[in-house]
Amino acid sequence: MRCHQVLIISLTLTIGGCAASATPVASPPIAALPMPVIYAPPQPPKPTVHEVTTSWYGNEFAGRPTTSGEPFNPRRLTAASITLPLGSVVKVENPKNGRSVRVRINDCGPFVLGSSLDLSLRAAQKIGITHQGVARVKITTVKTPPDADVDHCSR
Repeated sequence: MRCHQVLIISLTLTIGGCAASATPVASPPIAALPMPVIYAPPQPPKPTVHEVTTSWYGNEFAGRPTTSGEPFNPRRLTAASITLPLGSVVKVENPKNGRSVRVRINDCGPFVLGSSLDLSLRAAQKIGITHQGVARVKITTVKTPPDADVDHCSR
């Protein structure tokens, strides 16, 4: 019985102590927990695909200096463009057969009305346009140098 009395007395004191304080005690403000910062790298912009007319040039220009200063080599995967900056890398796709190649722009050209891109012989062979000479292709810019001079070929 004694245990029971001690329990009742201690319970009364506990409850009475809370009820005895007539003035409300302000609780300290709850600090807002900072939201975790979730870092998501920005999504790269979707590459723009352009459809252009392309031609190719081969062995007759081998060894001649290109606009970039390097000698033209028809066995390299290079191209000439008036609109794309020197040093750019573009993917060229032949929509008729689905074949594609990546080329580096190292020259200005072509200077043929209606054509926007001049591929090296090897690049033209890779996408299967050497027999027709001129073809419609899709180009997608893969990489542009940070110091690219966009207007270099239009001067």
